[in-house]
Amino acid sequence: MNDSPWGAPPRTGSSRVRPGPGHDAPWGAAPAGPSYEGHPAAQTRPMPTVPEVPENGGDREREQGAAPLGGPLFPAGPPDPFRDGTPPPRPTTYEPQEHMSTASPSAPAPQKKTAGRDLGAAIGVGLGLGAVIVASLFIVKAVFVGVVVAAVVVGLWELTSRLKERKDIHAPLVPLALGGAAMVVSGYVRGAEGAWIAMALTALAVLVWRMAQPPEGYLKDVTAGTFAAFYVPFLATFVSLMLAADDGPRRVLTFLVLTIVSDTGAYAIGWRFGRTKLAPRISPGKTREGLAGAVLFAMVAGALCMQFLISDGAWWQGLLLGLAVAVSATVGDLGESMIKRDLGIKDMGTLLPGHGGIMDRLDSLLPTAPVVWLLMVLFVGSG
Repeated sequence: MNDSPWGAPPRTGSSRVRPGPGHDAPWGAAPAGPSYEGHPAAQTRPMPTVPEVPENGGDREREQGAAPLGGPLFPAGPPDPFRDGTPPPRPTTYEPQEHMSTASPSAPAPQKKTAGRDLGAAIGVGLGLGAVIVASLFIVKAVFVGVVVAAVVVGLWELTSRLKERKDIHAPLVPLALGGAAMVVSGYVRGAEGAWIAMALTALAVLVWRMAQPPEGYLKDVTAGTFAAFYVPFLATFVSLMLAADDGPRRVLTFLVLTIVSDTGAYAIGWRFGRTKLAPRISPGKTREGLAGAVLFAMVAGALCMQFLISDGAWWQGLLLGLAVAVSATVGDLGESMIKRDLGIKDMGTLLPGHGGIMDRLDSLLPTAPVVWLLMVLFVGSG
């Protein structure tokens, strides 16, 4: 007893076997199997019946396997998938078609581009912070110094907390906070010399403070502490240096306006026209078009501020100042993005709804402060 398809001719050296007399298979019937001479397996077609063949010959051929029938009376064709009553198995692999002429009715609709944050909360918090800064800046200078000190201390707390959580780096917060406050105040009272002295003493305090703990990890802890002292309070000290001038509030206001306008221009132009990534491995959202928008907005704002806010300032100086601010603000933003990527976090904190943490607002301000201070001194003097 065998269950091979009827009329399967034997496999021989020839790739095609012609049917002979006495073959007992229906005309045009051939089993599914490998093709020969480029022809697929034969398909059952309605044909006239033929004389039967001896039974032993047909059995021998069925035991030896089947090959497609050929010749003018047996045209080759695709196999009939339902010849034995069961559909053929599904292919195990397939190549998906990426380009379809019509969209699937169940395909999701394209999502509208969004800002990625709570825009209402971000605007509200930004306006509130701006009101506090402007009020303290033009009423009493010392109050604004206190605002800067508070921002520095909170920023240090966020940075050291994230370093401890994500990298197991224990940068001592107490000497950093005390030294950071001393840097800001010394910069306002004693100028650049006082700021440098406070920075050196803060680094020394970090080294000594960490000695009270086991020596394991001492080097990475004090290195991170020294970096934090330079990155947050020392760079913020240049705001105090600007404030100490006779027209200090206007210089600080120019610094804040240009940085904010640069960020706004980068966001607005990048969100609307951004196509080419600026630094995809660091900050995928930033584009070269956004950088161009930052430069354009900052240069226009710089020309207006230097012409109408700064004594003895000129509009062309504002163009150079705006260009420098756009570059330094972008570098500062990318620098903090690099830190956050290394730490594996999106924001440094959650203190400011819609903004993240204090450090997420200081990222572009901190490296821009020394740039604006230096250009102001070169253009109109130290005041």
